[in-house]
Amino acid sequence: MGLKIGQKAGAVLEVLMYSVGIAYLLWLLSGCGALGFHRFYLGKIPTGLLWMCTGGLGMFGSVYDFFTLPGQVREANIRKAIYHNPYQGFPHRQAWRNVNDGESHIVREKESVERSILRIAKENKGILSASELALAANISIEDAKRDLDALVSKGFAELRVRKSGTLVYTIPDLMDSDEPLEDF
Repeated sequence: MGLKIGQKAGAVLEVLMYSVGIAYLLWLLSGCGALGFHRFYLGKIPTGLLWMCTGGLGMFGSVYDFFTLPGQVREANIRKAIYHNPYQGFPHRQAWRNVNDGESHIVREKESVERSILRIAKENKGILSASELALAANISIEDAKRDLDALVSKGFAELRVRKSGTLVYTIPDLMDSDEPLEDF
């Protein structure tokens, strides 16, 4: 099974993920973990060599691996996905969702509304409208207005009027003082 982690140049990049079933099969084939084949499979080469030379740390490590193998597979999948992620530095956050089958999947979280407000305000020299926020954050205009009004009530933003009569919200820390606005 693979993990699709993004698109680049029209093609989906798919990373083959580790399987709990294969890890347990290798654990069994290596003498109940004594030879450490499952550790080599998961990319744990140093401990695989240690298991091979010590008989799975006198079988204590092999027993430990039997009970923790699903978690080890999950961690190996996370390491592999991070290594192959072409979107490192992508502005949106990433979260990991663990699934009961022992595999991990990357889930892109939506940018928070507050972060959208700050991003738009920075791009527009500290000024934004409810409709701009609604469009950028993919929310209703009513929700955008409610979120902006909440920032005004907390003192992080101000409600102002442009010379044209349009209501806009300003973030004073990000404002360019040359913009002609009137207080509301």
